[in-house]
Amino acid sequence: MARAKAGARAGGRTRGQGEGARLREGPAPELMRASFALEIADAPILHDGLHLADLAHILVLRDAGVIPRQDASKLLALLLELKELPLARFPLDPALEDVYSNREAWLKQRDANVAGWMGTGRPRREPATIAYRIAVRERLLRLSSATTALGDALVAQARRHVATVMPDYTYLQPATPTSLAHYLLSFAYPLLRDLDRLESAFARSNECPGGIGNINGTRLPVDRAKLAELLGFDRAIANTRDAMWQVDQPIELMAQVTMLLLHLDRLAEDLQIWNTAEFGLVELADRHARISMIMPQKKNPYSLAFVRGMTGAVTGRLTSMTAVGKTPSAQMDNRIFALGEVPRTLDKAAETVELMAGVVAGLTFDTKLMRERAGRGFTWAMDLAETIMTEGGVPYRAAHRVVGLAIRETLERDPRAQRISEDVLASAAREVLGRELQLSTRSLADLENPAKVVATRTGLGGAAAGPVKQMLAECGAVLRKSARWRSTTEARLAAAEQRLVDLARKRTSSNRSRAHRVGPPSRRLA
Repeated sequence: MARAKAGARAGGRTRGQGEGARLREGPAPELMRASFALEIADAPILHDGLHLADLAHILVLRDAGVIPRQDASKLLALLLELKELPLARFPLDPALEDVYSNREAWLKQRDANVAGWMGTGRPRREPATIAYRIAVRERLLRLSSATTALGDALVAQARRHVATVMPDYTYLQPATPTSLAHYLLSFAYPLLRDLDRLESAFARSNECPGGIGNINGTRLPVDRAKLAELLGFDRAIANTRDAMWQVDQPIELMAQVTMLLLHLDRLAEDLQIWNTAEFGLVELADRHARISMIMPQKKNPYSLAFVRGMTGAVTGRLTSMTAVGKTPSAQMDNRIFALGEVPRTLDKAAETVELMAGVVAGLTFDTKLMRERAGRGFTWAMDLAETIMTEGGVPYRAAHRVVGLAIRETLERDPRAQRISEDVLASAAREVLGRELQLSTRSLADLENPAKVVATRTGLGGAAAGPVKQMLAECGAVLRKSARWRSTTEARLAAAEQRLVDLARKRTSSNRSRAHRVGPPSRRLA
């Protein structure tokens, strides 16, 4: 017996506070360093959610008659006390394996008799999984808020630049005149899709994995729907085994964050190029830049580089989460790494989107240079080909060849040329079509005015002022709708948490009064 007791100790602490007496030895130091310390590091993320998960669990078991009401009252009182204890003052010991076991150990130090009810009808992973989903839903709302703020910043800049003409680029070469507003809105619309995906991901994440028992359910009368309601979840996850071992939810969230940041990355890369001396189209506010410590003339667009780097890092985390999820159906791999990794990634994503929103709001565009460059580089070439097609009755591919040949001959004569002379165009037409072209002088003159070219893009989604204003209105409406959804959801979750805490306090005080009047309650099962 003495030998068994001696073998059950490690580092001066008896093992068995969380998992029973099945093992003779305590955890090895290398196991604590490698694994348990990793789980303990998730305490700042899980701690608040664990408070709520434990309170709801005890309330449901108490109301079902599983836990004696007097014991439940004492336990609820302890849990409420623990909830008020700052995490910095809460002892966390890797020898106790994880945050949940540390909480149970704290309760046992206060009242070992009632603390034994904590593990009734649930595995250790259940409260952590609930806390994880609570952490995730809070962060999804913050990420949604940041995304809306970035959308608002893009829309605000676009409103100021409906009439600002600029060259649109493909392969970093001037392609066609457009408006700066149209360009900026091409980054707003992906954010609207991101907001829709975030709302959908929130709905799937806001399902409760509680009350599952030994993954196949429980013989105890646990009201899973009530448990979900107390915790502010929309519903309980239907299948108890799926509730504990979902692999798609962490991957979905990582994929959503990756897509969102990829949208930011594309804008950041464009802006970083535009910010170069060679382009000179945009300047970042000083507050979003960084100096060189060795070259005093430099103003580096550091914020943009950070956004791009974070996008790469999150892409790697998506791959990591996919890899750890590639296991048999009931393994802990995807669970313990997701508990901290996904919420931390959501935190960093929200910070990155908030940064990008600030960057966009602080941008200064050189609109004069944009207008000047909008007509350079033969950006009107497509319009010329279409004019030849419509006025000359020529198939577009033949018109395309005429213009292409005319530009080639023009640049061979003068590499710096910006317009095609009438004689070169006529020569190209004779070579390609075998005849002269009859084009109106006014049509050709209009092509050399980039603003008039942009004004012809009046179709749905085009760069002319009319459709751009329609898109501004549409984006604004969607962004406002998203903000209302988020505000309503935040209020609903806050109310659910307050109701849960109030109910716990009520059960504590009412049971104390009842015990004083009629003595201890029955300990029967419902």
